[in-house]
Amino acid sequence: MSSASDTDRLLAEQLLRLTRRLHRIQKRHMVPLGITPAQSRLLRLVSHYEGEQPPRMADLAARLEVVPRAVTTLVDGLEAADCVRRAPDPANRRVIRIELTDTGRATLRRLRNARTDAAEEILAPLTADQREVLGGLLNALSDAPAERTC
Repeated sequence: MSSASDTDRLLAEQLLRLTRRLHRIQKRHMVPLGITPAQSRLLRLVSHYEGEQPPRMADLAARLEVVPRAVTTLVDGLEAADCVRRAPDPANRRVIRIELTDTGRATLRRLRNARTDAAEEILAPLTADQREVLGGLLNALSDAPAERTC
């Protein structure tokens, strides 16, 4: 009989394998769009600011939990693809804000479709009932408070 720790180790390995598989599938669906997964995350994050003051590069770096230089590289690529633009802050010209362009909005729609296609591919083996159960389990895991350790 296996112990709880053996079961937890097995579950951890299964989750890691599934995560890697999901990333591979999503990446394959994104290749035709010319967007990397990291650029996709940044584009989605910028879109969350729509209707508000556009974010600064430092805001994006903090939210993505990366160094500011990494955001600069991502913004450079997205700006070259006309998905975002750098705009001076009207209140402080030294501050640069990142705005979504119409091309960026269209790319986001195509990215959402690609993510949906990837999810359908990965969920294809599951029945509707299994998907519902999985959704509940994923919500329980996503909504669980993070443990703090020192």
